[in-house]
Amino acid sequence: MIAYDAIVVAGGRGSRLGGVRKPELTVGGRRLVDIALAAVASARRVVVVGDIEVPDGVLRTREDPPWGGPVAAVEAGMAELTRTGGHAAWTLLLAADLPDAPAAVAELLAAPAWGDADADGVCLLDDTGRLQWLLGGYRTPTLRRRLAERGDPPLTAMWRLLEPLRLVGVRPAAASTDDVDTPADVVRWDARPADPRPRGDTPCA
Repeated sequence: MIAYDAIVVAGGRGSRLGGVRKPELTVGGRRLVDIALAAVASARRVVVVGDIEVPDGVLRTREDPPWGGPVAAVEAGMAELTRTGGHAAWTLLLAADLPDAPAAVAELLAAPAWGDADADGVCLLDDTGRLQWLLGGYRTPTLRRRLAERGDPPLTAMWRLLEPLRLVGVRPAAASTDDVDTPADVVRWDARPADPRPRGDTPCA
């Protein structure tokens, strides 16, 4: 069992969705943020970064300034974990706009790459082979060090924050890493067959 905390990045203005924030969209009858929370049900603690309602037992915070981007959101999530009791050895970063998040996180956590002592983190790959920074787990001390090195003015792109690390990419066998960007994406995901697994059941290594 991998001991990890989870930061769910749930910001964004929803500009391509007519102002509706993506984490609030429903796919298959559930909000995307709730799908993300189900995906990380095995985490030691979970913090959602965004102006959104979360269930009891889930931490919530906002990046400063608001709409400051994913790096600022990760930094805010790490600060909230520090404030409320410290950190697990690993931190999983997850975007809140991934309809297949439970299957994707299950494949991520089951990857043998977690046993690589030289790796700073493990990320899923998309269909083109690109690392999905917000579908990955990172050694917490390393992630905190990179956040402390953001500079002035601070870097804002996830790839600039994480690319210097030694990351192992894992190509998922069946899970999708696609996010939701448009109303057509919601329609497409709603048309998919229902997942037969129990909701909130997230197997891990």
